[in-house]
Amino acid sequence: MLYVTVAATTWGTAGAAAALLYGSSGLGPLALTFWRTLGGLLLLLAARALRARLAAGSPAAAPRPVGSRPVESPLRRVNRILVTGLGLTVFQAAYFWAVEATGLAVATVVTLGAAPVLVALCGRLLLGERLGAGGLLAVAGALTGLAVLVFGSEGTGAVRPVGVALALLSAAGYSTMTVYNRCLGRAGRATDPYDTALTSFAVCTVTVLPFALGEGLLPREQDLGGTIALMVYIAAIPTALAYGLYFAGLTAIRGTTATVITLIEPVTAAVIAVTLLGEHLTAATVLGTAVLLAAVAGLAVTEARTSTPARRGRQCRSVTYPGTGIPGARSSAGSGVP
Repeated sequence: MLYVTVAATTWGTAGAAAALLYGSSGLGPLALTFWRTLGGLLLLLAARALRARLAAGSPAAAPRPVGSRPVESPLRRVNRILVTGLGLTVFQAAYFWAVEATGLAVATVVTLGAAPVLVALCGRLLLGERLGAGGLLAVAGALTGLAVLVFGSEGTGAVRPVGVALALLSAAGYSTMTVYNRCLGRAGRATDPYDTALTSFAVCTVTVLPFALGEGLLPREQDLGGTIALMVYIAAIPTALAYGLYFAGLTAIRGTTATVITLIEPVTAAVIAVTLLGEHLTAATVLGTAVLLAAVAGLAVTEARTSTPARRGRQCRSVTYPGTGIPGARSSAGSGVP
C-alpha cells in the first residue's frame, strides 16, 4: 500500500511541474507531452533491460512457459498499439493543456473525476457491465460535482470552460484506452503491462512530435538549467519511478483499493496549486471537488461490493495505471491522471 500511496503522491506533482515550466521555459503542453513520454520511454526501457539482466543472473529465474499467453496476430497487435497509444496521446496532451488553460487543481480534479465515470458508462453501454443503484448514484454525484465546479465558479475566473473541456477530452482519451483493453481482457487477449506501457509511450512520442515542433520543441535559454531539471523530474519521478512503485504495489493490494488511494493525487495537486502556485479556490470549487471525489470513491466501493468471484471470472481483470492510464491485468474501477 505504501508503494501505491507514494506513486499517487508523485503523480500529483506532474501538473505542478508543468505549470512551473509554462512560466519559465516557453514550452507549451504538446512539447511537454513529447518530452515526458520520450523521457519516460527511455527510462522504462533502461529499467526493463536492468530487470531482465538481474533475472537472467538469478538462480531462481525460470523461462516463461510456452503458450502462457495467446498468440496475437500482427494486425491485432498493431490495432492494440495504435488505439492505446493514441488514447494515451489525447489523455496526456489534453491534460497538460487543461493545466495551462484553467490551472492545476481544477484540471486534475475534472480529469480524475470524469475518467472513471466515463469508463463506467462506456462499460455499461458497450460491454454490458452492470452499474447497479450504487453505481448510478455515484455517476449522478460525479455529474453534480462537475456542475457545481463549473457553473458555481462562473464569472470568478477560477474555472475556465475551455480548460474544463480539455480536461474532459483528457478523460475521454483515458476511457477509450481502458474500455478497449477491457474488451481485450474479456477476450483473453490481455498483454503484459510493461510492454503496453512501452509501446504506448512510443506511439505517443511519435504522434505528438510534429505538433510539438510546430508549437516549439526547445525551451528558452533563460534559466535552462532549471527547465532541464523540471523536465527530467517529470520523466523520472511521476512517470518512470511512479510506474515501478505502482506495479509493485498492485501485487499486494486490490485494484479497488488502489483506485481509492489514487485520490491522493488531486489532493496533492490542490495543495501544491494553492500553496506554491498561488491559485485561488472558491467555495464552489472546493465543494464541487469534494462531491466529485466522493463520487469516485463511492464508485470504487460499489464495484468492490458488487463483484463476485464468478463475475470476476467472466469479465476482464484489468487496471489502468494512474499517471498515464496504461491498462494492465487486475480489476479496478479505473481512475488516474497524469
